[in-house]
Amino acid sequence: MDKAIQLRVRKDLDARQQLTVIKLKGSLISKGYTEIIHILDQDEEFHINTFETSSDKQNEVQQYITAFINQENLLDTITIK
Repeated sequence: MDKAIQLRVRKDLDARQQLTVIKLKGSLISKGYTEIIHILDQDEEFHINTFETSSDKQNEVQQYITAFINQENLLDTITIK
């Protein structure tokens, strides 16, 4: 069964942050964690990025995202919901 993962992404990003968020999304797809990422507005400040991944990869994906956020210093830009 697939499990949905949601990322809360700040809308107001500088060019480096935008590029890094795109890099994260691309790596999630290229690593085979998902095929598509849906983007919805949450409010004036945030987007919600949702994707499904297999339940056996859910912990691996969350660990990958957390490590990526820490490594790229995006703690105030992206959070896992």
